[in-house]
Amino acid sequence: MTASICRARVWSRWLLLACTLPGACIVALAQREFREYEGFEGVNSEGDLPPDYETPRELVIGRLMYDSSRGNPGCPVAARPWTVDYPRGDRALIEMLERFTRTEVRTVEQPVSLDDGDDIFYWPFLNVGLGGCWELSDEHAAKLREYLLRGGFLFSDSFFDSRSWESFSAGLKQVFPDREIVNLTGEEAIFYIVFDLPEMIGVQIPNMTSLLRGGGGWMGDGRVPHWRAVFDDDGRIMVLIAFNNDVSDSWQWADDPRYPAESANLGLRIGVNIVMYSLTH
Repeated sequence: MTASICRARVWSRWLLLACTLPGACIVALAQREFREYEGFEGVNSEGDLPPDYETPRELVIGRLMYDSSRGNPGCPVAARPWTVDYPRGDRALIEMLERFTRTEVRTVEQPVSLDDGDDIFYWPFLNVGLGGCWELSDEHAAKLREYLLRGGFLFSDSFFDSRSWESFSAGLKQVFPDREIVNLTGEEAIFYIVFDLPEMIGVQIPNMTSLLRGGGGWMGDGRVPHWRAVFDDDGRIMVLIAFNNDVSDSWQWADDPRYPAESANLGLRIGVNIVMYSLTH
C-alpha cells in the first residue's frame, strides 16, 4: 500500500469517527494540547523541544496514560510507570518514521488519558509501556474497548515476568472479556509490511537496565520472548503485545554504544512496521 493511500485511510477513518461524536467535528478544538511529563527514568526534554513541535502533522504517536496497580510488586510506587522510555523512545521512533516512510509525523508524542472525555478517539496509534502495572476501572476498560473496536491500535511493550503478565492480561480481559490473546507466528503481515522481520518471534529485544547490571537483557523470569495479539472480527490486530521484550528501550538507547547495535536496528525497524500496520489495517 502506498504512503498516499495510507494517509487517506487514516484521515478518512479518524475524521469520520470524530464526527460521530456530538460536537466533535472541529477536530483542532477537540484534541488536547501537547503536554509533557517527567519520564519514569528521570528523562525529559524540558527546554529541548523541537522547534516545530506545535506544527500539526498527519500522524501523532500517542502514549496511553494509566493508573498504576499497587498489587504488582514489580511496579514503582512513587512514579508514573506509563512514562517508561518516554519521551526519548517515542521521539526516536518518530525520527525513524520520518526517515523510512512518507508519513508526516508530529515531532513530539502525545500523552493520552482515558479521563479526558473523548480525546482518545483522536489518536489512532497508542503505545503503552509497563503494561503489567496498569489498573483499569470498568469505565476506562469500556472506553479503551470502544477505541479499539472503532479502529484504534494499542502496542504494549516493555514488560517482563509472569507476575507482570498476570496483571496485564487481567486488565486486557476487562477490555475484551470474550476475545482470545493469540500467540503470533512469523507469518503475520505486521512483520513484513515495511521491513521483512520474520525472525522477530524468536529474538528478545533487551532491557537496558538488565544489560547495565550484567544481566541477559530480561527481568525476573522473563527470559523467553513472546509476541501476542488480540484480533478484531475481520482479522485485524487491535492490540499487539511484545511480552518479555523491551522494544522501546531499543528506540531510547539506539545511539548509546552500550546498547547492542543489532538489537537497536531490529527494534527500530519493527517499530516502523507496527505503526505502518496500524495505519493500513
